[in-house]
Amino acid sequence: MKKARAFISALILTAMSLSLVACGSGSSSSSSNPYENVDVDSEVRDSVNQAANGSDLLEDVELENKTIKWLATWDINPDASGKNKPTELVVFEEKYGGNIQYYQVTWDNRYEKLAEYINSGEGIDFFWAGDMDAFPKGAVSGIFSPIDDYIDFSSPLWEDVQDINDDMMWAGNHYCAIVQSTGDDVACVYNRKTMQEAGLSDPAELYEDGEWDWNAFQSMLQKFVDVDKQHYGIDGWWFENGLIRTTGVAAVTIDDGQLVSNLSDPAMERVQNWLYDLYSTNCIAIGVGDYGWNAHPEFVGEGKVLFYPVGLYEFYTEESQWKTKFGEDAFFVPMPKDPEADDYYIPTRMEAYTFVKGGGNPQGTAKFLDCKRFAILDEDTKAVADQQFQEDYGWTQEMLDMKDEMQRLADENPCYDLSAGVSKDCGDLLDQQLRAAARGTPWNETYDSLYAAVQTFIDDVNADPLKNTGE
Repeated sequence: MKKARAFISALILTAMSLSLVACGSGSSSSSSNPYENVDVDSEVRDSVNQAANGSDLLEDVELENKTIKWLATWDINPDASGKNKPTELVVFEEKYGGNIQYYQVTWDNRYEKLAEYINSGEGIDFFWAGDMDAFPKGAVSGIFSPIDDYIDFSSPLWEDVQDINDDMMWAGNHYCAIVQSTGDDVACVYNRKTMQEAGLSDPAELYEDGEWDWNAFQSMLQKFVDVDKQHYGIDGWWFENGLIRTTGVAAVTIDDGQLVSNLSDPAMERVQNWLYDLYSTNCIAIGVGDYGWNAHPEFVGEGKVLFYPVGLYEFYTEESQWKTKFGEDAFFVPMPKDPEADDYYIPTRMEAYTFVKGGGNPQGTAKFLDCKRFAILDEDTKAVADQQFQEDYGWTQEMLDMKDEMQRLADENPCYDLSAGVSKDCGDLLDQQLRAAARGTPWNETYDSLYAAVQTFIDDVNADPLKNTGE
């Protein structure tokens, strides 16, 4: 492991100084890796080979086919902007001589294009499951294949995520490889200057003291909100889900291989009633006074909005961009803890991949995901990634520490919502209706019209979990 950490650190630090030159077409059709001329110093490559081949975590095999085909809205390969080559990709290159062939699609046509490629026999190998709409419906519809013959979740590389992978089994098989849970789905963004000027405690300090919960969150909103002074409470399109999931109860989950609706869970009723209370007391900015029906992230920096829950991707940009949006003193914390939950839950997603039906190289895909797990487990790799956050995004150590805290919470208490994975109709319905209490509709009215429809969607899938696969 020490050798592995040394080679990754040396590799990434060298790679960070390189300029990546693109020559791809940018079209939506398939393309080979346009970065084949991008390389690192041969001496570093030699050390990579020595360390990778000496690792007891990565299996020594010779891939017959070294190319894996990836279809997504984003490329794993570095792009023309000079993005650093992902660590796991470099390990894949050095250990197995592998490369990734990218097939570009849009968000709206990704499933349509995937079906076309499957029917044509193109041999697409893997697909992103982290958007939470691929599983289990992709297994049900027969576009994804089991991965059990290629990944051993009890191996040292995968054993710390074996439980969450086993929990997601479908019809007796694993249909997606969950590399890790992710804790950056929804953070509670705020501006420290606004807190100070309003005489409110810093949420980061409350979190450190174990006092950052719904009660503190609501108390701060009630003290701050004054529509006449243009002091508004919660803005954005993510806060409903961000707060609902702090209960540890997602709308749809899997239990013993079956989809389950949790809409009748007392925790769901409790959080929906709380959202309605926040709406009734003007703590939700959208639609209050002259605020309008558009989100205004810039109001965070202007001292007009107290909380803006959103994914941390908003901070994965150049420093001037996120500071322009949220202000010089912007910071973030996890969503507040549900004081009645049995633990601290936050919205989580999964960094996960599916194997496509008819894929030409499942073995190569599995070895790439092994490399990804290898990079996650390495401590020095994380240190280099943190350095990149500081250099590329202008993050402080405090921001990195808070991001780590959110990841820790996600690792300890993963809670996945599979609503969109039942079907598109089910996902759209729940996405709309679970917001209704925050827009002024009491939960009992929503529940009466929602429960039966969702249960019908779920029952249909559970009745024949592989109905379109011919099995």
